[in-house]
Amino acid sequence: MIAYLEHNAIDRAKWDALIRGHGMIYAQSWYLDVVHPGWSALVLDDYEAVMPITGGKKFGVSYLFQPFFVQQLGLFAKQGVSPEMLQDFLDAIPKTYRFAEIRLNESNTLDCNIQNIEYHRNIVLFKNQDYDAIRAHYHTNTKRNLLKAESNDLQIIDYIDLKHIVKLFRTNRGASVRVWGNEEYSTLINLGEIALGRGAAFTIGVTERGSNELICGALFMQTASRVTFLFSGNSERGKETQAMTFLLDQAIRRFVHQPLTFDFEGSDDDNLARFYLGFGGQEVKYPAYTFNRLSPLGKALLRLWKSC
Repeated sequence: MIAYLEHNAIDRAKWDALIRGHGMIYAQSWYLDVVHPGWSALVLDDYEAVMPITGGKKFGVSYLFQPFFVQQLGLFAKQGVSPEMLQDFLDAIPKTYRFAEIRLNESNTLDCNIQNIEYHRNIVLFKNQDYDAIRAHYHTNTKRNLLKAESNDLQIIDYIDLKHIVKLFRTNRGASVRVWGNEEYSTLINLGEIALGRGAAFTIGVTERGSNELICGALFMQTASRVTFLFSGNSERGKETQAMTFLLDQAIRRFVHQPLTFDFEGSDDDNLARFYLGFGGQEVKYPAYTFNRLSPLGKALLRLWKSC
């Protein structure tokens, strides 16, 4: 039986015991607490399978959405997810939610012909081999950019303050990112600091040797089986020196001979995907699920809201 549980009714110990077996950090209870306080869930029997529910309300209408800094959620199960089980969970979403735009996870598969399912692209690198073997599979352009980076006498700095990385992003590429404001950046910093305190994250940065100026930096989330490239900042000097290529190569080096998935966390952007694939990564698809139970007037209001 699939039950809908409000936040306070969720058994967090049983929840996290199931989620830890999947390696994906986004659905761990503490992570959800930060990115979507008060989250609820669908739970099968005695936590045989679970699905986080991240809902909100706008204009008096309840809806489901994907929180910021969460690439994938969806259904997680002890014995694997069948298309039939996934469909049962999607059908069990309470009818009080009138529309939804959510992303499931890479183990969640449905009939590709279903109208309200579309697939997104992630790039991952499966490790557990020596560094030379990994680097041998880098694409030609990545190898060339890495040689350029190494010739620029760059160095890696550990334990970079996340606020410095966020500032680096906001003053460069972030200047054109309109969907993030002070609230989102505050959530990101809070998320990173909590994760760092739990030993579930690390930060690294790049400087030029002999300089203290940060030209590139990144926040990585970490579980026992997965390292996720969650957020980064890069300066114009960082671009000139290929600092991001250098940073990612150094991060990959740290986990050689470990049975880990190195998750680049994207991307549907072809240029970013090409960059990540250059490190020998592979495409993995994951589904997005939408529905709209609104009246014609509600649908018109939804279009107006999205245009604002």
